[in-house]
Amino acid sequence: MIDLGVSKIALIGAVALIVIGPEKLPKVARTLGALIGKAQRYVSDVKAEVNRSMDLEELKKMKETVESAARDVETQVHTASADFEKDWQSATAGLETVSYTPEVVYPEYAHPKKKWRIKQGAAPQWYKARHGIRTKALSGAARVARFRPQRLS
Repeated sequence: MIDLGVSKIALIGAVALIVIGPEKLPKVARTLGALIGKAQRYVSDVKAEVNRSMDLEELKKMKETVESAARDVETQVHTASADFEKDWQSATAGLETVSYTPEVVYPEYAHPKKKWRIKQGAAPQWYKARHGIRTKALSGAARVARFRPQRLS
């Protein structure tokens, strides 16, 4: 780099003052500062682009290693499953196939014997409980679950 000290900058300023003149020096300094700022921004953009490309290359390499590892695992799983199928067929070759399907018995449908046209809001709770009248509204899913036939175990 160029080693610019205070004395060198003062010498450059004095020469610029003599050559350019005191009227045009501020305008030239602003223009020079703007050009230097643009150059710095351009250099930083180039550095960022180089860093991004390096990161992209690293990510591509990482992706390739992960994909190769996944392919290796997939081939190992396929070979292991094929070996398991062969072992399973050889182990179950002598066994008889017995298909046992338990007969499911469903209870007959019993109508709830509701009289939905009759208003039942005025009956007391003890009367409803004694005669099996519904006291709370059930959702459709709860009603289906309640009246679903039970499986026999």
